[in-house]
Amino acid sequence: MTQPDFDKYLDKLIPAIVQDDRTLKVLMLGYMDQAALNQTQLQRKVTFYSRSRNRLWTKGESSGNYLLLIDILLDCDKDCLLLKVVPVGPTCHTGNDTCFNEINLAQSFLSALEQTISDRQSNPLSSSYVSSLFHKGINKIAQKVGEEAVELVIEAKDENQDRFLDEAADLLFHYLILLKAKGTNLEQVVKTLQGRSKSDNKN
Repeated sequence: MTQPDFDKYLDKLIPAIVQDDRTLKVLMLGYMDQAALNQTQLQRKVTFYSRSRNRLWTKGESSGNYLLLIDILLDCDKDCLLLKVVPVGPTCHTGNDTCFNEINLAQSFLSALEQTISDRQSNPLSSSYVSSLFHKGINKIAQKVGEEAVELVIEAKDENQDRFLDEAADLLFHYLILLKAKGTNLEQVVKTLQGRSKSDNKN
């Protein structure tokens, strides 16, 4: 990682945004100086500089709700950090997972679901339907996606909204499994769509 520009601010503190690496939830905002950054990288537990306590402060040092570091990203101006973490317990002192109001529950849930699917592939369980699909191979998974797509089309022609949503959920679920089986994910599909959108805007 390129060195952050701590000298950009008089107090030599830069904001550090914390994001759950699995669900992509934004968990909290803290501030870091060079010592906090060094300790975070060394211990792999997020440490901030507490302006109220005037000292380094490792998140979870009293509660046990640590933020285990996965990666650190620096923004283009070199004056803000994004910390990718795995939280141990709730992040907010209120007991909530995040200090912010959740504004994109769908994205958060899909990211967590993709993580679960990935885990069922890497660590198969005999009782897991997802693991059994991976065991049967790509042809079976693709067949299931086709079957669910047909069932969704059939329900789309009727007026039962609940059954339509059930079939839509089944299709999306099996689609995510197929993406994982092909070594890709929903984010890469979105990037492909974004590329097409940029091309359309140029025409």
